[in-house]
Amino acid sequence: MLNINIRDINMKFKTSNEVFSPKNADKGTLAMLSVVEFDGNDKVLDLGCGYGIVGIFSSKITGSTNVVMTDIDSKAIELARENIVLNDVQGIRLYQSDGFKNIDEKDFTVILSNPPYHTDFSVPKEFIEKGFNRLSTGGKMYMVTKRKDWYKNKLISIFGGVRIWEIDGYYVFMAMKKDTSYANIKPKKNKKK
Repeated sequence: MLNINIRDINMKFKTSNEVFSPKNADKGTLAMLSVVEFDGNDKVLDLGCGYGIVGIFSSKITGSTNVVMTDIDSKAIELARENIVLNDVQGIRLYQSDGFKNIDEKDFTVILSNPPYHTDFSVPKEFIEKGFNRLSTGGKMYMVTKRKDWYKNKLISIFGGVRIWEIDGYYVFMAMKKDTSYANIKPKKNKKK
C-alpha cells in the first residue's frame, strides 16, 4: 500500500509488481501533476491510468463524476477500481480500453498521459492524434516523457504549438486545442497596388 501526498492531497493506493511503478509514484507522473492547472469544471481523461494516481488526484480537484480513467491492462483496471473505492471517489468512470477504442466521449477539457516508451512511438502517436479529436475547443493535453524532440514535433504538427517544462529529467508537454472554425478565421486584407 502506498500513501501519496500531491499538492496537499493525501491518497492511498494498492499496487502490484504486475503494473507500472508499483513501489512509489513515478517521478514523471509527479512532474506532470506539478504543472497541470485544473478548472473546477474540467472533464478529465486519465489515458493509460495504471493503478490510478492521476485520475484519482484529478477527481479530488474536479469531482469524481468529471473523471474518466482508462488502461489496456486488466490488472491495472482491477487495482484502479479498488483504489477508487479506497479514496472514496466512486463517481469516476473506468474503462478497460486500448487507447480510445472503448471510449465514446469527445468533450474532455484535460487529457493527461504518461505514455509507455516504445521506440516506434505508435502508442503516443495514437494518443496525440486521437486525443486532439476528443478534446473540446480550449482543451489541453498534458504528456510526460523522457524524450523531447519527437513529442515536441508531433504535438506542434497536430495542435499548432506546445509548451514544455523540464522537471527532474522529464519533459512535460502541454498542447491546447484552439478554435479552428471558419467563423474565427479573419480574412486577409488585399493590398491595393
